[in-house]
Amino acid sequence: MDAIDREILSVLQGDGRATMTEVAQRVGLSLSACHRRFRDLENAGVIRGFSVDLDLDLLGIPFEALVFVNMQAGDGTSVAAFEEAVAQIPSIVQAHRLFGEPDYQLYVAARSKQHYQELYDQQLSQLPGVQRLTSTLVMKTVVAHHAPI
Repeated sequence: MDAIDREILSVLQGDGRATMTEVAQRVGLSLSACHRRFRDLENAGVIRGFSVDLDLDLLGIPFEALVFVNMQAGDGTSVAAFEEAVAQIPSIVQAHRLFGEPDYQLYVAARSKQHYQELYDQQLSQLPGVQRLTSTLVMKTVVAHHAPI
């Protein structure tokens, strides 16, 4: 990957809806050269796909919490069961397995404080293998979906 590839990625990260013609113009390449580099980045797995950045407030899901999870055990069976269960809860927007403690960080979006309490009591606290949950509320997102290109 060279500086031009990084520039292509930067343009796309800033505007995922940019046409290939627009990207080529911004990075100073012909359309065919830019398209070839784009395909190469996709084939190499650098570009995994495109998504939509949704405004949770406008969707009526303004309550955001980070939930830190300590597991009872770290064996493969416990980890797999926990991760499969987490993937089934739509309110968990992101989940990260961490080195050290805690074992996981979950980013949870809810409609209200009451909704979050229900999620916590009925789903999060019932996840397999959980020893302890600790929550903190998100005050403000400062940097979102930013890759160091």
